[in-house]
Amino acid sequence: MPSPVEKIKSESRYLRGTLKESLADAVTGALRESDTQLIKYHGSYQQDDRDVREERRQQKLEPDYSFMIRTRTPGGIATPEQWLKLDAIATRYANGTLRVTTRQAFQFHGVIKRELKATLAAINGSLIDTIAACGDVNRNVLAAANPLESQVHAVVYEQAKALSEYFLPKTRAYYEIWLDEEQVAGTPEHEPIYGATYLPRKFKTAFAVPPVNDVDIFANDLGFIAVVENGVVVGYNVTVGGGFGATHGDPTTYPRLADVIGFVTPEQVIAVAEGVITTQRDWGNRSERKRSRLKYTIDDHGLDAFKAEVERRAGFALAPVRPFHFDHNGDRFGWVQGHDGRWHLTLRIEAGRIADRGERRHLSGLREIARIHTGDFRLTPNQNLVIAAVADSDKARIDALVTEYGLDGFRTASPVRLNALACVALPTCSLAMAEAERYLPDFLTQVETRLAAHGLRDTPINLRISGCPNGCSRPYLGEIALVGKAPGRYNLMLGADHRGQRLNRLYKENSGESDILDTLDGLFARYAAEREADEGFGDFLVRSGIVAAKAGIPLEIRA
Repeated sequence: MPSPVEKIKSESRYLRGTLKESLADAVTGALRESDTQLIKYHGSYQQDDRDVREERRQQKLEPDYSFMIRTRTPGGIATPEQWLKLDAIATRYANGTLRVTTRQAFQFHGVIKRELKATLAAINGSLIDTIAACGDVNRNVLAAANPLESQVHAVVYEQAKALSEYFLPKTRAYYEIWLDEEQVAGTPEHEPIYGATYLPRKFKTAFAVPPVNDVDIFANDLGFIAVVENGVVVGYNVTVGGGFGATHGDPTTYPRLADVIGFVTPEQVIAVAEGVITTQRDWGNRSERKRSRLKYTIDDHGLDAFKAEVERRAGFALAPVRPFHFDHNGDRFGWVQGHDGRWHLTLRIEAGRIADRGERRHLSGLREIARIHTGDFRLTPNQNLVIAAVADSDKARIDALVTEYGLDGFRTASPVRLNALACVALPTCSLAMAEAERYLPDFLTQVETRLAAHGLRDTPINLRISGCPNGCSRPYLGEIALVGKAPGRYNLMLGADHRGQRLNRLYKENSGESDILDTLDGLFARYAAEREADEGFGDFLVRSGIVAAKAGIPLEIRA
């Protein structure tokens, strides 16, 4: 039997539902229940402030409802003009912050219902939209962010952008509801790719450029690993079946790394992507949403059968996988000069939150930089920001603004702080079981103290915190990860590598802070004493047998 969400989709009139009526209802700050599902396809989630939920209940008030809005920005690129408009929207309609997500999108938090339409219209006015940023569709497409090889990255970005556009929903519901486009009576409407009920579940796509795996390619439903020969992108290795959503205590749900299934030319990318997406559309589980992602479809039907069906739909066989190699899945911080002579500055944005807080006036500083910058801004999948394509004549001025507004934390931060990720979690995420973004700074400080005690302060380690097992901060690829179990309690996950090619394992369940820190302190002591030259923390834990290796892809694939 189809899940209740499938019924909502099938009766939604292609994502219209009763959204107009919900928005017009001034009695409540919430939408009708079915519309809370449909608005996701328009790029928004209904949330409430859980910090005050109980207080409001006691006062017999409804929850403090607001909306999170997420942009669709393939590859995370925005012009300075767009940045200034988004900054103004965050200040006027949201909570005065911009947030960089792990999928290279901007998020606005705290938008109230009566201003939701005006906010979405303003975002559209910046020539950025929010269509398909959420929902059971192909979501924002990731692309490698650090443009050292400028021409290669430009080609890959254009391929990612084209794929994003191709798989947008074709319904005009977004334009009618938010931009007052008139619905043309009698015009038949259909979704040639998605159908009336769209996909069984969300779908994530990414493009990587070796040797940097900054997009965590194996965490995505569909991935394309660029193969570059003599400075030219000759094609892509295709990956399928990655995904991190899971449910505590349910062994039928689990994180999974994608499989590499073959090679395609640039001209074949859209066809093979359509083959993957439509196979998932037709084969995916529409009864149990927790088992509706592509990873379960592949495991239930078998990889060989899935690949054969994709090739049948694409109309060609995939070529053998080409050799590739990843060095790491982090960002390069500071100034780097590209092959074209232009400069790129990567800033650390802790947990992706751009705000003015004390001496760190990040929102104001980036506003001033946007007023003089002639290149673009690039959001990274690691919640950081690249001020890209800076001319020689602007480099000194931008560097001075970075220092003036406290954006220069990357110069002194420890490697573990530079590479850490956290999801939003409390107080706004309805799924959060524990803190993540708000907890990250203090937890990092305590980890840094213990690393320093063992002479490891400058050792790069990937640490990630997620407020729940759904894994928006990609915790299962952290050498150290905390996955929320309850307030103040986490599952401690250990043993991933620094290339994004091995999952970690559960090491301690439902642990509090002191237990976690004591455990890490003992492991840091062993790591400092027993590690091999240039051996990563996760690799050490696996080699030494502290953490059992988990099945995944080889560290390197050779043709």
